[in-house]
Amino acid sequence: MSGCTDAPVLRERGQHEVFCGLTGIVWLHRKMPDAFFLVVGSRTCAHLLQSAAGVMIFAEPRFATAILEEGDLAGLKDANEELDRTVATLLERRPDIRRLFLVGSCPSEVIKLDLARAAERLNLAHAPNTTVLNYSGSGIETTFTQGEDACLAAMVPALPRAETANLLLVGALPDVVEDQARALLAAMGIEHVSVLPARRADEAPAIGPATRYALLQPFLGDTAAALDRLGATRIAAPFPFGEEGTTLWLRAIADAFGISDDRFDRATAAPRARASRAVAKVAGTLAGKRVTFLPDSQMEPSLARFLARECGMQPVEVGTPFLHSGIMAEELALLPECRLSEGQDVDRQLDRLRADAPDLTVCGLGLANPLEAEGLTTKWAIELVFTPVHFYEQAADLAALFARPIKRRALLLGDGAPGVRGPAPAVAAE
Repeated sequence: MSGCTDAPVLRERGQHEVFCGLTGIVWLHRKMPDAFFLVVGSRTCAHLLQSAAGVMIFAEPRFATAILEEGDLAGLKDANEELDRTVATLLERRPDIRRLFLVGSCPSEVIKLDLARAAERLNLAHAPNTTVLNYSGSGIETTFTQGEDACLAAMVPALPRAETANLLLVGALPDVVEDQARALLAAMGIEHVSVLPARRADEAPAIGPATRYALLQPFLGDTAAALDRLGATRIAAPFPFGEEGTTLWLRAIADAFGISDDRFDRATAAPRARASRAVAKVAGTLAGKRVTFLPDSQMEPSLARFLARECGMQPVEVGTPFLHSGIMAEELALLPECRLSEGQDVDRQLDRLRADAPDLTVCGLGLANPLEAEGLTTKWAIELVFTPVHFYEQAADLAALFARPIKRRALLLGDGAPGVRGPAPAVAAE
């Protein structure tokens, strides 16, 4: 089926409402326990991370902010000298840090602080104990999930080289979900699997012209381009959300490595059946409902495909910060016809949303509560990034994330009609 392959895309370049790429540190620092993220930014950057991560004051954090004071911003101090001193103090106190990321922010971008050159200088100064890399998490340059993309792309040039054929999974997942993926691949006969980002520096994956890689997240376009430049080959597939997406993702890998249909079926039959049964128990709440996605994470087309094909929902508008036509080609072919939009013009998009009056709107935190006050049912998009949602065992949990606000609305209205518009008790969106 062609789905939305040739559908027109409404491209908007107006006011947008998304988190900056710094928030990617919240899950990346958990994935890499020997890494440290040093944000070169303002006190606002520090407050954002502390609030988003909920760090206890007595915890030993693995991220911090090198504060750019007024003197730095006015050019009265040498920001590079200040940064060198901060890094030296940090590594003296924390010799366990194996990977140090200098993370650019809006303030460091505004004053044109060259963090790439600073990383090269500091990498030489602190080798071989610590590798120093840099990437931009600036809200000027990145949106919510692009911070992870920029981080992984920065790691690629430093990866060791390999000549033998291997499989690389690309994207940060919770350890338990990553282990599930490895188990599925091992059951198919693919045991030598590496992951970017590796959990520890000494487990960094080796790549080369014989490397095949599969993306785990739809927002890793820069990382994919960096791997392509080194000769690696992407395994094109839909993303592993839901039973269908997971099966097609695994099938593409099986085909790339010559796994027989019989072995593939033996490895996937039982978890596929479990996932289908589990999703079916939740899908009744979602079937026939209309859903709109406002742009947030670049996961929107994949999630809309899952809701439409496995849960019976009707996508009205699927908005995404950036639509990578190459990476998303397989998803768009499966996505039923709907309105596609790239980028955002908040006022125009809200006008369309009110006219469409969908049963569920998936959007950012800043828009959710005002829309709830207008009588629309909303779902926080950010939860879809922080919650384990990949592969068979999480398929029902993914469906439940969308079913929960619809059930909540029905209970609040008290008449069992979750899609009805009109005044409702004040409630915080989820």
